Amino acid sequence: MTYEEALAYLENYTWSKTRLGLGRTRELTAKLGDPQKKLRFVHVAGSNGKGSTCAMTASILQAAGYKTGLYTSPYIQTFCERIQIDGENIPEHRLAEVTEKLRDAAETMEDHPSWFEMVTAVAFQYYLEENCDIVVLEVGMGGEFDSTNVIDAPEVAVLTNIGLEHTEYLGNTIEEIAHTKSGIIKPGCRVVSYDNVPEVKAIISEVAKENDAPLVFADPSEIKLISRDLDGQVFEWEGKTYRLPLHGEHQLKNASVVMEIVRELREQGWDIPDEEVRKGLAEVKWPARFQILSRDPLFILDGGHNPQCAEAMTESLDALLPGQKVDFLLGILADKDYTQMIDILGPYAASFHCIAPENERALGVEALADTIRARGFETYAYSDLGEAIGAVCGSAAANNRPAVCFGSLYLAGEVLNYYDKI
Repeated sequence: MTYEEALAYLENYTWSKTRLGLGRTRELTAKLGDPQKKLRFVHVAGSNGKGSTCAMTASILQAAGYKTGLYTSPYIQTFCERIQIDGENIPEHRLAEVTEKLRDAAETMEDHPSWFEMVTAVAFQYYLEENCDIVVLEVGMGGEFDSTNVIDAPEVAVLTNIGLEHTEYLGNTIEEIAHTKSGIIKPGCRVVSYDNVPEVKAIISEVAKENDAPLVFADPSEIKLISRDLDGQVFEWEGKTYRLPLHGEHQLKNASVVMEIVRELREQGWDIPDEEVRKGLAEVKWPARFQILSRDPLFILDGGHNPQCAEAMTESLDALLPGQKVDFLLGILADKDYTQMIDILGPYAASFHCIAPENERALGVEALADTIRARGFETYAYSDLGEAIGAVCGSAAANNRPAVCFGSLYLAGEVLNYYDKI
């Protein structure tokens, strides 16, 4: 099986076949010998901040000398980003080898696994074959019935910021969603949670108590911001200073969770010296999150794709580029709340340059441009990405102001691929 054949096979079983439940994943992993039962995990669920929290935790563990797997979604440039070891994507030939092994098992099942169930099993098998010491495992959706939850008790179960999302699957209230996500808590694990709203904290506390799992809520007030600039943020925690190349107050709150994860891992015997925590945070990479692609003109790439991300973007602009207007390159999926996103970004905009991401769910470029023009903004529409990038950066350079690409992780991946080729 080639890499291309492996991707084609996996993609035959798409999200349309997904249904919550662990039966198919358990059957599939059992046919592989249950690789996940031979691995150790930090398991991370939540609505926002999962990826950043996973990236920081994995970077610290890697700096401490542990062979560290990292399983995240979605990918930005290449499918192989989803499955990493020590910051390196799974090689294409290894993805093909493991997928072929998985195919042989899946084809014997009466009820074929979904795409995500298969990818999760591929990751477990790869991490075992490569002898990972620990895996930082991001939940795909929800928690209790997510395919990743076939693991035994993790070293630490982590709950990041929780809000209303995927209500058709997870529940109609924030309490129901919190209960579903808290399903990753198991007897024998420790629990670290983001400082969520009281009704969410009550649910997490209840589930942790039911499972006799020690629980810590991270206190973001313990993180003291020292300075921030376009290269990142410097903060103090328990009298020690750390640099984080990720931007925004929300990333400091995520860092407070990570510091508690480290504390809990140390309690269980993991050797993670302070200097390696400092090194891991300073070297963390999480692309398309206020990522600077060029300095002259200043061109910032962010894959934010909902109103909450737009709010975080404006907070970063206020902190790092106060009072400056921005030329936005914008591309959004039609199923997102794009009108609210535009309204949040509008007060910061000098102009909008619109394009449609290469995705069947993309909002048409003219529909997006018309929506923005109706609000009175200078607006342009493009069908070619290179032309759009040239125009927005040209406008920024001519007027001595920053340019920001925003609205979709799919668009962010296209922009990064474009820059890789020039």
